[in-house]
Amino acid sequence: QTVVDFMDDIRKNGARATFADRMRWGAMRMDPTDIADVTGATYHYLMNGLTGAENWTGLFRSGEKIRLRFINGSAMTYFDVRIPGLKMTVVAADGQNVKPVRVDEFRIGVAETFDVIVEPDSNKAYTVFAETMDRSGFARGTLAPQMGMQAGIPARRVRPVRTMADMGMMPGGMSMDGMNEMPMQNMTGASMDMQSTGNMDMSGMKSMPAHDMSGMAKDMKMPNDGKKMPSSGMKMPSAGMKKMKGKKPMPAGDMAGMAMPSKPAGTSYKHGPDKHLPGSAMVSMYATDQTDNPGIGLGQDGRRVLAYSDLRRLVPYEDKRKPSREIELHLTGVMERYMWSFDGKKFSEVNGPIPFRYGERLRLIFRNDTMMEHPIHLHGMWMELENGQGKYLPRKHTINVKPAERVSVLVTADAPGNWAFHCHLLYHMEMGMFRVVTVS
Repeated sequence: QTVVDFMDDIRKNGARATFADRMRWGAMRMDPTDIADVTGATYHYLMNGLTGAENWTGLFRSGEKIRLRFINGSAMTYFDVRIPGLKMTVVAADGQNVKPVRVDEFRIGVAETFDVIVEPDSNKAYTVFAETMDRSGFARGTLAPQMGMQAGIPARRVRPVRTMADMGMMPGGMSMDGMNEMPMQNMTGASMDMQSTGNMDMSGMKSMPAHDMSGMAKDMKMPNDGKKMPSSGMKMPSAGMKKMKGKKPMPAGDMAGMAMPSKPAGTSYKHGPDKHLPGSAMVSMYATDQTDNPGIGLGQDGRRVLAYSDLRRLVPYEDKRKPSREIELHLTGVMERYMWSFDGKKFSEVNGPIPFRYGERLRLIFRNDTMMEHPIHLHGMWMELENGQGKYLPRKHTINVKPAERVSVLVTADAPGNWAFHCHLLYHMEMGMFRVVTVS
């Protein structure tokens, strides 16, 4: 962020709130604009191997129904995909059929795939626009009735900025003025018992404008509606987590026989005493199930954006057993030293593989303690994403885990052997965010 941004923030939010916010980020040795490791300043973004100027073109006849398979084959880049002028109907995720979902845009992590159907009804060109998550560049192609036709390229959107709520530094996005006094990079079990945060002094909670909680009564009643806040935590008020247009509630009948996660989406989970040093310099205080959140920078402009909670299998999953055990893995890192790992240990430091028993049904819980998104990829077996769709949980081989997110998947260990399990961001994997799963 620049001096101009700083002055704009002072005008909008006041000097006290602006300085407090800068102090908090400074304590974590990172910037709220840290969205991507590598940006358009370094990369050229391609569509089917062609630059935007070379303009990959797919031909169609008006009235045709066209199926497009988007595969994120990049090394380090998340893309937000849209085709201005055309609605997209998502029909598959990671090659697995899902109930059709009509959207304007979707985010695709590294190694993910989405199949969409479009139906252009006029003889004109349409731009296939894949904008990077940090808004530093884009890949571009064209759907057209004949070669040589082009459509306009959409204006680039403003770069998103992370908030303290995005970083899991408050339950449900609460402002906690005065956190600049707390050494964020040293929030470990030795310096701060995370289980005690329920008794934390939250006085002076009025500096962050989006979450102003001044005047809050001791019984935690909100000043506007007087409703008590649930003790288990509040939902994040970020724009990405608002109810998307067109979403339907899950039928009650789908809950039968479902192996239920411990708490519903939107619940905040406190972090216990940290045991992941030295491979984890910063630990988010709270993690939240964000499967209904399309991601940072999305859902604020009226577009219907795909979220994981929209994905629903066409047929019930085959293995109806409840998981016999749970394995929780923390996604950890040290930004200033560029260290990435699971549970604070890079691949070269672990004693052995993660053991799965052949034929067992288990739950994997991913808890992102870092400030970055991670596309977690399991070889050899499917992960059934627990996204609130009852017995119709979607199967995926890659799960995007957002900062301060806690998400769970069910796995049936039906493939004997050794399998890679890693973050699919190339540099994260190379730096140690890699494990081996052994099924035996």
